[in-house]
Amino acid sequence: MAVLIFFVSHWLLCVFFQSFFQHRYAAHRMYTMGPKTERVMHLLTYLVQGSSYLSPKAYAILHREHHAFSDTEKDPHSPHFFKDVARMMWHTKARYDDYAAGRGQPEARFLGGYPEWPLVDTTLRTSWLASLGWVTFYSAFYVAFATSPWQFLLLPLHFLMGPVHGAIVNWCGHKYGYRNFASTDKSRNSLPMDFLCMGELFQNNHHKYGSSPNFAARKFELDPTWQVMRVLALLRIIRITTPQRAVWPEAREAARTGGAARAA
Repeated sequence: MAVLIFFVSHWLLCVFFQSFFQHRYAAHRMYTMGPKTERVMHLLTYLVQGSSYLSPKAYAILHREHHAFSDTEKDPHSPHFFKDVARMMWHTKARYDDYAAGRGQPEARFLGGYPEWPLVDTTLRTSWLASLGWVTFYSAFYVAFATSPWQFLLLPLHFLMGPVHGAIVNWCGHKYGYRNFASTDKSRNSLPMDFLCMGELFQNNHHKYGSSPNFAARKFELDPTWQVMRVLALLRIIRITTPQRAVWPEAREAARTGGAARAA
């Protein structure tokens, strides 16, 4: 039981900080916070994600490219240009590594506005000693608390939690599920109540309303990360700055269907 609680907690916390800090803050700047609070959130993101921690800078650049070129050949991770998820993520990793190391040359419009902390993003993220420490910590927990050999099969997911989340969201969010909004890309909402990826699988909503901090649009949809953000905003830890909100149906579509109903 301890191992399962540890796994589920690590999974949810990792994907929460990826959505909250790297995605909605670093890539989109949907909210603001003080410099000390930013450092605390930055450090917490590293401590939670551990061996699979992702550079906010490289993540933000990749994600901005993804929105600009969604499901075209320039998209860094569209599932429609790869035979399987492994090849898609390997391509994404190579591009991410270039941006994290400062080797890539993204367009100027994709640069800036993301948090940078060399101690965490460069020194600790690239340290084999630090990575080995995280792997040892995860493994030691399993050695101490595992009650069945099959539980050790979960260990690789701890080591690569960030890329695993990215694979699920980028692959499933553009292949499987329903669409609330027509768009030029192939984004979809994979789950109506997305606890698995803390709201990240509302890809169709997010691509339609790219600045909305709430990825849910319909009454039956629930975005857990947004619910946490609302609490943090009430506590004045963060301040929601973007006025955009995902709305379904769109005003134009609602007017059209309403007019058609009245005519009938």
